[in-house]
Amino acid sequence: MPTILGQNQYGKAENRVVKITRDGATHHIKDLNVSVALSGDMDEVHYSGSNAHVLPTDTTKNTVYAFAKEYGIESAEQFGIHLARHFVTSQEPIRIARIRIEEYAWERIATSDANSRFIGADEVKHSFVRQGQETRVTQITYDGSSWEVVSGLKDLTVMNSTNSEFWGYVKDKYTTLQEAYDRILATQVSGRWRFNWTDDEQKMPNWEKSYEQVKKHMLQAFAETYSLSLQQTLYQMGSRIINNRSEIDEVRFSLPNKHHFLVDLEPFGLKNDNEVYYAADRPYGLIEATILRDGCEARIPVDLTNL
Repeated sequence: MPTILGQNQYGKAENRVVKITRDGATHHIKDLNVSVALSGDMDEVHYSGSNAHVLPTDTTKNTVYAFAKEYGIESAEQFGIHLARHFVTSQEPIRIARIRIEEYAWERIATSDANSRFIGADEVKHSFVRQGQETRVTQITYDGSSWEVVSGLKDLTVMNSTNSEFWGYVKDKYTTLQEAYDRILATQVSGRWRFNWTDDEQKMPNWEKSYEQVKKHMLQAFAETYSLSLQQTLYQMGSRIINNRSEIDEVRFSLPNKHHFLVDLEPFGLKNDNEVYYAADRPYGLIEATILRDGCEARIPVDLTNL
């Protein structure tokens, strides 16, 4: 049976680049993991092995490092836009460039008081500790005329120790879960949001401010929602983002329910008054949904592992 070539792409994945900007004695760090995927007129390299249209993946790696010097890294989004534009406009066979970036945040280490001045500790402005809250992500796709920017975060663990219930659900002969009227609600947030900036004629968002504000509204919604289900909380988180950030049309969350079960302390003659819990890592409920601005279509993939 004859065969034909389907969708294909190639590039260099997980290029780790750390850019240090020196502002006198004060240094700033951007720490990125950049993956490049290119597609276009690549049939012959698959059919005959001809590399005439192939830009080596090693070249894409070198471009990442050269652009870190040439353009700097203002934000993950801006850096990805520079890369995507370059690959599509400089190589005629390349039709689409997709840049995926993870950003690892660092914060400055607070130095000690006068007791350590003899080693100059009060002057140190170049020492950092890696933040452990979340990993920032973005994906930039460019086809030579239009852009799609989807940003987000993963591995952000949050918890409400009260103001959460779960009851009134369907019960059948396999149901053993007891209804809860005061429970811990915890999850590890994986979220993506799609910007409505699509072409160079539009005003580009302030990527850094947008990320900070989206995270703020998302966390405020989590904290301020009296939750009767994780689904309800998820919807409030997405709605708060869209209602407060005009540059975003779509949000998708994948929220594993980090279950906390009350430990039975009666065998030890102790009463557990919602104080001691067993934190179960698996299995876990997995709650996922997309929240859209009215009139917009969903474009973020349902499976976030493919984004």
